[in-house]
Amino acid sequence: MASQTDKSLLSAELEEEDDEEFRQLLLQATQKIQSAMPSVRDSKPIQPQPGFCIKTHAGSQEKVFVNICRSLHIPAPPDLSRQELECLIESDSASSFRIPMSLGEPHAELDNSGNGCTAYDVVINSGFFSKVEADPFFKEFFITIALEGLADKYKMDINHPAWRILKNRKFMGSISGQTIRTKSSPIIQEMDFSSPVLPKFTILAEPAGGPPEFLLAEIHLPRVGSARELSLELGQDRVVLRGGPDPYVLDIYIPHDIVPERSHARFHRRTAVLTVKMPIQPQLGPP
Repeated sequence: MASQTDKSLLSAELEEEDDEEFRQLLLQATQKIQSAMPSVRDSKPIQPQPGFCIKTHAGSQEKVFVNICRSLHIPAPPDLSRQELECLIESDSASSFRIPMSLGEPHAELDNSGNGCTAYDVVINSGFFSKVEADPFFKEFFITIALEGLADKYKMDINHPAWRILKNRKFMGSISGQTIRTKSSPIIQEMDFSSPVLPKFTILAEPAGGPPEFLLAEIHLPRVGSARELSLELGQDRVVLRGGPDPYVLDIYIPHDIVPERSHARFHRRTAVLTVKMPIQPQLGPP
């Protein structure tokens, strides 16, 4: 369910430790959530279509999901046969073969267990996507290139051999619009956005031993010194946090409907942790 920001958060109670001047500054009115940055010259927005979802890991523990998407606006790579691709891979010129793709910004999501994870959207040409779907050899080759591209762009260690394609899920979270350059380029097309920082966070349902009554989120923001730097928006099933010098961006859907106007937030300056307590919407029983 798509959610809208509840403007009654303006009157929500806010407490901040040891500093009265920061009270009631965290929850404030902001503009509607921007789905994309303003287009720059020689660029245009696109809305990718879902394809399939890959699950892998960054390092040894962090779950990473890669949404492979398609769009007619992404140029197609050279049309090679399987035999031609095999010969190219074995040749000295393998590194010269480029697949045009748009590597999206990371976005925080919740997996099926309610644990935090990171998702990326990778967009390729729709025709090439059909070719990838039809030939396992092309699919494995493309996935290897895509994961290497993400690892290089975001400086992370993606566990390439351990990836797997989810059977019953085409994407993780939501697929946002992207902006691509319209000028032709022989290499991977990139978005012209600066990379945000995903803060570490946990979300627990309380009480643990019965039907949950509220969600308790703890968001770690080590480079934030005050709630004055932050903007928090709560929807019926969504949490959006922005701010800080990096900047921090957290935009997640949560597995319960909450009551935004009864939610409370506290920023702990000594630990740089933002705690958000969100009452869960009571479930209506049978008539």
